[in-house]
Amino acid sequence: MHSDEELMTAAARGDMSAFETLAQRHQTSAWNLAFRLLGNAEEAEDVAQEAFLRILQAASRYQPTAAFRTYLYRIITRLCYDQHRKPAPSDGLDPDAETSPQPAPDEIALAAEQCRAVREAVGSLPLQQRTAVILRYDQCLGYDEIAEVLGTSRKAVERLLARGKAALAKRLNRFLGE
Repeated sequence: MHSDEELMTAAARGDMSAFETLAQRHQTSAWNLAFRLLGNAEEAEDVAQEAFLRILQAASRYQPTAAFRTYLYRIITRLCYDQHRKPAPSDGLDPDAETSPQPAPDEIALAAEQCRAVREAVGSLPLQQRTAVILRYDQCLGYDEIAEVLGTSRKAVERLLARGKAALAKRLNRFLGE
């Protein structure tokens, strides 16, 4: 199996099958990140497609100085920030929603309330905090990778995450038992 960087280098030489493999490998995480930042499935699809289109257009200039995933997430984040300036209502779809075998009605109600509360709490964070929280806890990026995606320092990421976690804890304290 080829690394992302090897596939991108091949794509830069015109190997479209390498780019297709790369896009298939990352399409779900690209959409998930865009959805988490925008809250709208259609906009997330548009942003993910636009990100891959921009990567393909810039393939000849690609330099593997960072992980491809970091490069991709940086493009998606910038596109989402641009899109964020255009307010649009959420369609309410949750990409992580799964069906469960016959849970009790009270379990369903509690889980729905918790999911809604978490979604609202994360959505209420300032955009940079929300992005840092999503990149760290949803996309599992390290602090240095998040700093690269956001174009900031590791220390700034630490501060964003600390403030974001504090705000989330305050908003979600009824579920945390505090």
